[in-house]
Amino acid sequence: MRTPSGTGRTLRRLLAGLAIGALLSLTPARTTLAQDMAALVANSVRIDAGGQLIAEGGVEVFYQGRTLTAARIVYDRAGDRLIITGPIVLVDGADTILVADQADLAADLTEGVLTSARLVLNRELQLAANQIQRIGGRYTQLDNTVASSCKICSTAAPLWEIRARRVVHDQQERQIYFDHAQFRVAGVPVVYFPRLRMPDPTLERASGVLAPTIRTTSGLGTGIKLPYFLTLGPHRDLTITPYLSTKSGRTVELRYRQAFATGTVDLNGSVSRDDLLPGDTRYYLNATGQFALPQGFNLYVLGVIVSDPAYLLDYGLPETDRLASEVAISRTKRNEHISGRLIGYRSIREGEVNSTLPTLIADLTWHRRFSGGPLGGEAGMRLQTHGHYRSSTDPTDPDGAAGPLPAFGRDVTRASLRLDWRRNWDLPMGIMASTLGEVTADAYRIGDDESFAGSPSRLHGGVAVELRWPWAKSGAGGVGHVIEPVVQLVWAPKGTEALPNEDSVLVEFDEGNLFSINRYPGSDATERGGRLNLGLSYTRVDPAGWTLSTAVGRVFRTEDLGQFTEASGLDGRRSDWLAAAQLTLPMGMGLTQRLLVDGDLKLTKSETRLALAGERYGIAGSYVFLSADPEEERPADIAELAFDGSYRISEVWTARAEARYDIEADRANRAGLGVQFRNECVSVDLSLSRRFTSSTNVRPTTDFGLSVDLVGFGAGTGAGPSRSCRR
Repeated sequence: MRTPSGTGRTLRRLLAGLAIGALLSLTPARTTLAQDMAALVANSVRIDAGGQLIAEGGVEVFYQGRTLTAARIVYDRAGDRLIITGPIVLVDGADTILVADQADLAADLTEGVLTSARLVLNRELQLAANQIQRIGGRYTQLDNTVASSCKICSTAAPLWEIRARRVVHDQQERQIYFDHAQFRVAGVPVVYFPRLRMPDPTLERASGVLAPTIRTTSGLGTGIKLPYFLTLGPHRDLTITPYLSTKSGRTVELRYRQAFATGTVDLNGSVSRDDLLPGDTRYYLNATGQFALPQGFNLYVLGVIVSDPAYLLDYGLPETDRLASEVAISRTKRNEHISGRLIGYRSIREGEVNSTLPTLIADLTWHRRFSGGPLGGEAGMRLQTHGHYRSSTDPTDPDGAAGPLPAFGRDVTRASLRLDWRRNWDLPMGIMASTLGEVTADAYRIGDDESFAGSPSRLHGGVAVELRWPWAKSGAGGVGHVIEPVVQLVWAPKGTEALPNEDSVLVEFDEGNLFSINRYPGSDATERGGRLNLGLSYTRVDPAGWTLSTAVGRVFRTEDLGQFTEASGLDGRRSDWLAAAQLTLPMGMGLTQRLLVDGDLKLTKSETRLALAGERYGIAGSYVFLSADPEEERPADIAELAFDGSYRISEVWTARAEARYDIEADRANRAGLGVQFRNECVSVDLSLSRRFTSSTNVRPTTDFGLSVDLVGFGAGTGAGPSRSCRR
């Protein structure tokens, strides 16, 4: 009786698998557990007169997570060996692949020799040798080895390679050891290492030297950073980075990280001696910590210190001119928010004296939202305490008029309770009506201030009625149009502010607070008097993928109470005209425009942002104009243009640029250029930046940076696009 050919092959493969499984299970070194037995699949299997099992044609062996494919396998039962003819591919786990022409391996695939072989780690790093030895299922030894993650084209040398007399890969520790190693670039020897240890591509953390970085600045000269990463256990590590530069710059950078069961700690710091400030020891420290506390609370800790204002810029550290150290605890639920924080400020801004600044600030806030109730709608209650302290005890006002500058030593403590409520109704003809209101009670304690000393209190509130009438229309081709006029009538007592204003000096008037009862950002000032807020918005949604949104509005007051500055756009009985527009196009373009124009069509504030995102490019630009206002500590107009963008020149080359230009001063503030090369085996980043400044505390600087990462060692830079070989 004949069987179909497909059925015959299936039976032969099944019998082959049973045969080799039985043979291997009889070996004394084996256990008889099912998971320890091998399985074999082949086109033909036979046993010769000497008792050797011979498998040929599409041979596959599966054993303890290892997979072997070959053209022919001979199993010698007496020696418990596998004589294999290639091409051979041995996959050991998810990250190790051995490719060879011939092999003589132990039956469990953990011992033996492979000839004309290559070891591939994490599908990135390749190590080629005439002979590879498998030792104990843990070590792989290669003699006269070439290692590279670069694509090799014909006989041309790879972009980079490491040649060594002997290489040992420890699969358990995930380390690669090189003896008499020579690093070559395009075939040219560059560096020789008698001994070299590198992590394999699957290892994320291991002690050792990291990729160096070259940095050149006008102040420090040319220098090199050579970081050393030190593991201090599974949950801690330390990175030590010496930085030496040609202009006598000597720096040690340190980074310490530790993970706990409930959070993390990260310490970054550096200590320097240089010729910029001869004889001075310069330093910087930034400490952060985040922890999860019981009952859903979170703890955040931040500490920053720096020796001098120019240190951050000179050494390429995050730039700021006011250093904030903070301890904060918070919890946010669906209808509740609780937060408390303690902040310490230190200013390094030119002209500011820390003794007259609020250098210690404490806040505590409890905010709860409610729905329903006897009035319906939604209500909220916020309880907040605040205090800030100045080290100065001078009670005088520096400008002599209790104006925007506070008394030199003013200390303030405040407790506030705010209640707010809103309810919406649907009226005929699609009109939506709302009633809303809020009331706030404040109790102050003020010291070291001859104008406001004592314990004043304040009770303030406001109510409003709002009408919205949205009109919607569907046009030809599915185009959607929505027009919504909004009228809001607000009543609030006029009163007279008799409290110092420190947290609400800068007021932003935009479409986000056009219909707010109180537009001041803080608690020290409240918006007073009756007013009418008018607005009109229009939105067009096109099925082709683009959207246009516009809004215009203005505020009309019953009388001018002199509460706002001219540059805020809210001064006088009639505010400036507010106009905003946003355009989104399917090609990846986004344009946002926001401006304030007074009754004489004079521009008060303007902000324009443009973003383009394509397959090969990304561009972002902005223009900001602010009119002069001494009360906002802005004696002259500000007009600034900023730009940054990148362009992918090819699959492996990317260029980028950035610039910031002060139009009023007619000079550049910052400019930078950069280029990155990244392919399957190397990533090179080159940058050049220049900061222009006229400050007497911070010098103009030029910064040049170069970093090189080799793909294939450790879990660092990922591989980029692979090159193609030219014929």
